[in-house]
Amino acid sequence: MSVERIPRLARRLGIPQEKIPLLQEALTHRTYAVEHRLDYDNQRLEFLGDAVLEIILTEYLFRRYPELPEGDLTKIRSALACENTLADIARSLELGNCLLIGNGEKGCGGFDRDSTLCDLFEAVLGALYLSCGMERTRDFVNSLFKNEFADPKELLNTLNPKGRLQEFSQGKWRKTPEYHLFRSGGPQHAPFFEVEVRVDRFCAMGYGCSRKNAEISAAAAMVRFFVKHFNF
Repeated sequence: MSVERIPRLARRLGIPQEKIPLLQEALTHRTYAVEHRLDYDNQRLEFLGDAVLEIILTEYLFRRYPELPEGDLTKIRSALACENTLADIARSLELGNCLLIGNGEKGCGGFDRDSTLCDLFEAVLGALYLSCGMERTRDFVNSLFKNEFADPKELLNTLNPKGRLQEFSQGKWRKTPEYHLFRSGGPQHAPFFEVEVRVDRFCAMGYGCSRKNAEISAAAAMVRFFVKHFNF
């Protein structure tokens, strides 16, 4: 299943055929390695990819926003490289379809878990770096994050959206945002939650694979609304 998809993924990434074994290593979850008695998994490449991603994002932000202090640059980089963001990128690339994962982990939905997909993306990035070099890897990362490289003020407003929303709400209305679970469901390995947040007469909805993530999503939606309609 997953093994047959690896050459196609290599072509999409621009990884040469002779480097496909390195990509396969990046796609090998430790549970698969244990089940098949392999002497490798993707953890070392994940370690490398994490470092490569950090330097690429750091350089980009340093050059793009010369007016921002170190603290703000660090916050933006952390938001761009957070688990949820990297997992979403992995999903957009359909990396989970190529993941070699143990049967037990597969049965409980591990192939679509945010932490697994985040690690997978970093491992693939490490394989791309070793196969094609920094220039190709930098171009790849910049193309993936181009929609995330927004105005710095907008980026800063999306950091810790629950905290930002509470600060604004208490300052303007002396009220604390109220979060209500609107709906939940889905199978055990892939649950979904829908949460409503209310501030004064305004409300927004958020969605996520946990109630916490859904609350963050709702707060982020409300923050975006207030940025657009108020002097936030």
